[in-house]
Amino acid sequence: MIDQGFPLHAAPGEAMRPSLGGRSCLSRRRALGLGLAALAQPLLARPSLAGGQLAAPQSSARANDPFPLGVASGDPLPDGFVLWTRLAPEPLSRDPQAPGGLRGGDIVLRFEIAEDPLMQKVVRHGLARAEAAFAHSVHLEVEGLAAGRPYWYRFMTNDAASPIGCARTAPGSEQRLDNFRFGFVSCANYEQGYFSAYRHLAAEAPDLVLFLGDYIYETVQPKEKAVVRRHSDGEIPMTLIGYRNRYAQYRLDPDLQALHAAAPALTIWDDHEVQNDYAGEWASNFEPPAKFLLQRAAAYQAFYEHMPLRPSRCFAQGSAMRIYGRYNFGDLVSFSMLDGRQYRSREACYAPPYGGGHVVTAKQCPELVDPSRSLLGEAQEAWLYDGFAQSKARWNIIGQTVLMASLHEDDAGAEAHAWTEAWDGYPAARTRLLDHIQASGVANPIVLSGDNHAFWTNDLKQTPEGATIATEFVGTSVTSYGPPYESVAKKLPANPEVRFFESRKRGYASVEMNAERMVTRFQAISDAADPNAGVSTLASFVVEAGRKGVVAA
Repeated sequence: MIDQGFPLHAAPGEAMRPSLGGRSCLSRRRALGLGLAALAQPLLARPSLAGGQLAAPQSSARANDPFPLGVASGDPLPDGFVLWTRLAPEPLSRDPQAPGGLRGGDIVLRFEIAEDPLMQKVVRHGLARAEAAFAHSVHLEVEGLAAGRPYWYRFMTNDAASPIGCARTAPGSEQRLDNFRFGFVSCANYEQGYFSAYRHLAAEAPDLVLFLGDYIYETVQPKEKAVVRRHSDGEIPMTLIGYRNRYAQYRLDPDLQALHAAAPALTIWDDHEVQNDYAGEWASNFEPPAKFLLQRAAAYQAFYEHMPLRPSRCFAQGSAMRIYGRYNFGDLVSFSMLDGRQYRSREACYAPPYGGGHVVTAKQCPELVDPSRSLLGEAQEAWLYDGFAQSKARWNIIGQTVLMASLHEDDAGAEAHAWTEAWDGYPAARTRLLDHIQASGVANPIVLSGDNHAFWTNDLKQTPEGATIATEFVGTSVTSYGPPYESVAKKLPANPEVRFFESRKRGYASVEMNAERMVTRFQAISDAADPNAGVSTLASFVVEAGRKGVVAA
């Protein structure tokens, strides 16, 4: 078990009624200012505290900044959250014995948590451990804070301080929550653009951010092919040091740092955190499972090392790591965050040359409709269905990665084509999920998805003529190129469940909700190849409580 640090001391902060109208972590004007710079700010040296040797950078904070990857918070609970940073004065070091340029054992840091962004009303301070076994990353589980309010935090060495970040505790499950704002993002290919979408979402100062997969890309473009910017090593990662450096390069991005510092995160993975189109233990390049699981274990550990994940719940062990979980925010909303990769059955008709996504029909591939196949795995399915039965929230949101709506390649029918990578490739599992949503009567079910590199608004039904069971919103990619608009658009007349589609825009989705309605805005970036890109609202949709389906806002 990861050491959770040293005893913390302070009185709890003042309680605030949770509401979107209350104090946010950062004002829009200051969202990219206070505490969000990529470089740590120097502090006066202080004496060592009891409990271990305090870290000190090798030279000046600017030349050898111990906090170049920024800070993050996540997994918010009513009394606390997880705080993250990683010491890496040489963040792209390729020495496997010195990840981030650091050798030796664990390093002890100081931390402070305050009720104000100037860090003047400190309510909690203590020591945290940067573990050498996990590339000197910190996963500090904080408890005992007041529910439903923002807190500001930072880490410190003898000579430097990290950027200041804003975390937020969740309201208690029995606490009335008047409104809530969050954003969701996915598919940020470093080589295909700048992360302006992150910057603009940070400026909105949301209460929460959902990262719905493909946080990094393991792929690299050939040197002769033009890209917006390049992955630093020019290699597809296969080992722990390779995945660590890929995450470190992404974490060096100032817009990504700004978003993590602005709001707490809930984070799940998709395929590119490991290998494009992998499924469970099955590699898309047909590597034997025993070999592929070693690569997957390295990728999962690097994911843990760079995310604000709760070590007591999802500690990385071998090739397996639990990331799915449920998060309640007062009586208003419950998020069920799913893992759609680790436990899924291999893709239908997995055989050369098709190890990943491909188009099949049930006649060509009877395995497609095998009822035993699952995208989530038996245990996760049971956990999700139990959550539906127990939920008292007014809105119930499923955060997951791949398109759930049925997308017919031609006219609907028994011989419709299916894309094996998405829920279309697991039709029996999708039927079970929609059946359980409907049978449970769970209030106001909403599905949020990534992966597809396009904006979608979909009615989720068992048949095209059937009743709407839930609504799906798919956020486009942050940077990754979208599918050809014309080829998809021409199929939409055969897909009445699709209410909106746009693949030519990059960006993110922003949501505001209260007891009566949920408003989703699709925010489009002007040009992902422009580091100073602007943003505009492409479309807005409203879901009214107690009414299935959407209307244009």
